[in-house]
Amino acid sequence: MTRSAGLGDTARVIGEALAPTIAGGVIRRRPRAMALIDRLGLDRAALRLFAGLRARYGPGPVLLRIPGRSIALLLEPEDVRRVLTSTPSPFSPAAREKRAALNHFEPHGVLATPMPERAPRRRYNEQVLESERPVHSLAERVREVVGEETRLLLEDTTELDWDRHARTWWRIVRRVVLGDHARDQDEVTDELTALRLRGNWAFLLPKAKRRRDAFQKRLNDHLDRAEPGSLAAVIAEHEPENSAVDPFGQVPQWLFAFDAAGMVVLRALALLATHPDQAAAARKESAVDDARAWAYIRACVLDTLRLWPTTPLLLRESTTATSWRGKQLPPETLFVVFATYFHRDAELVPFADTFTPEAWLDERARELPGLVPFSAGPARCPGENLVLLVASAMLVEFLRAGEYRLLAPKTLRSRSHARDRLPATVDNFGIRLAFTPHETRGSSA
Repeated sequence: MTRSAGLGDTARVIGEALAPTIAGGVIRRRPRAMALIDRLGLDRAALRLFAGLRARYGPGPVLLRIPGRSIALLLEPEDVRRVLTSTPSPFSPAAREKRAALNHFEPHGVLATPMPERAPRRRYNEQVLESERPVHSLAERVREVVGEETRLLLEDTTELDWDRHARTWWRIVRRVVLGDHARDQDEVTDELTALRLRGNWAFLLPKAKRRRDAFQKRLNDHLDRAEPGSLAAVIAEHEPENSAVDPFGQVPQWLFAFDAAGMVVLRALALLATHPDQAAAARKESAVDDARAWAYIRACVLDTLRLWPTTPLLLRESTTATSWRGKQLPPETLFVVFATYFHRDAELVPFADTFTPEAWLDERARELPGLVPFSAGPARCPGENLVLLVASAMLVEFLRAGEYRLLAPKTLRSRSHARDRLPATVDNFGIRLAFTPHETRGSSA
């Protein structure tokens, strides 16, 4: 049954779940806020809150008491399936809150586009990103770029941390998306970062249109080169079906998505450093040169993303009135999927708090409709396979290069007994790993 939350429960949802998530940076992560959320265990508190709401109100959706906005909190995995598979109509991904955030840096991006303009932009994204292909046609070039940059990263070092990893990751991303000439062109991604930080404020900051236009012009200059072996070249090969598609206007979203993937790679490496059985399986697979054979490593990336979603809030806005368990909700209701709850609640996911890549190979994970690391349905991330390819390729290079011992955070280092649970938050900015090259073998991962 659909019920309305009391004022107290509405305040708790805002204060204990939505506010910390937004404070951490939905569009661009804020390092200090992430460290505080990690230290205080706020995501674990949010999980307890959502479990309590489901016990008190039933499967929902639960309506929050917020003046001027109809907001429905989803608590049932089948409801998540319904909303995501019925996108973009009657559940549009271009919710007004999302548009307000994304318009700071990608006003023509498909995620911020309502129907009917959305359809051709979505098709264009799928064509260039080759959504239906498990391995993108640029796979060999991706492996070459990732190999070169990862080897340089690990050269003459004994420790890997976020800052070093992020610099290398962005070099990889710029080369893959824009071409080798952009390897050291930090300005274009730094400008995007600044605009994304403004995007965190959504409605609360005016659009910096001149800055946004200047960023897009700089990005367009790189894309105009259409350097062979890059996504820019693939764009040049695909003529859009109409001028409204704006091919170059789709690229800020791709760069945005790759930023989140960089977090996942370092978290996955930290997990492998503390899970010897999974590390052994991943190392064995990393010896294979064919990216199509990296099923287990790909599953490691997916399960890391399940454990710590980089998109913790999925939003859909209804375009018509909808009926839920005997109650009708009005058009323009905002449906909120708190992914952390659906990924980490022990009643919904039997392996909620453990690193379980195997669940993505034996279909256990895919049978659970609430597990949506790349969203689901017609608005599923069109770059999923490409992102998984780049992330898996970097993990392969890490594993081939040597062995790792986790130095920080302490919350991931405690694996002394079976009752241990992985933390609900891991601050990627605080991860540090000791690195031992294979030539001077030390402790195993």
